[in-house]
Amino acid sequence: MPPRQLVEYVAGEDLAFPPGSAYAYSNTENILVGLMVEAATRRSYEHQLGSRVVGPLGLRGTSLPAGFRMPRPFIHGYATEPGLEPEDESEIVAAGYTWASGGIVSTPFELNRFVRAYAGGKLFGGAVRAAQLTFVEGGSSDPPGPGTNAAGLGIFRYATDCGTLYGHTGNLFGYTQFIGATGDGRRSTVESANAQLSPDLKPEVWQKLALANERAACAALAH
Repeated sequence: MPPRQLVEYVAGEDLAFPPGSAYAYSNTENILVGLMVEAATRRSYEHQLGSRVVGPLGLRGTSLPAGFRMPRPFIHGYATEPGLEPEDESEIVAAGYTWASGGIVSTPFELNRFVRAYAGGKLFGGAVRAAQLTFVEGGSSDPPGPGTNAAGLGIFRYATDCGTLYGHTGNLFGYTQFIGATGDGRRSTVESANAQLSPDLKPEVWQKLALANERAACAALAH
């Protein structure tokens, strides 16, 4: 589905609150940022992603799929219900249909490489870096990350009992993801679950994953 068509689903909706007065995570805003990139550079989002991120970081196993097939091989994601066989949800929708709001497919190794560069400021600096790390306390994506969350521009701060990481979370049919790295980009962690989990989706399972994320964060922060 074209990105502009995705935005049209909410084009007629009223704003939830005046701009700058509050924070709420929005997938739509990420789509809009992708369209802004294209308007500002006169090149496709896919081109900019390749030339500014994928290429410089050598992410050969990372892509933004155009069709519904996942790049092979891949971890399968499932929906599970008590008493029923797990249902494979890996390809029920096109992997890249969310486009600039989470449509990228990667590997745990390359996610570590990316989040170290992204959180460590290797992809940009100066005013962009300063704006990125201006946080709104209490802001988080879905599902929340470990510790106390705060929202920046395309990145979240996770203040835990062990220290602070910067990264992102996300979920989709069959998958849940957490990535985080230290501010200097020297240490990082990546956790992937092959089921869609959040505090509202299978809360008893989510609690176990949240604990695993906290322990992984502490392991990444250990000297």
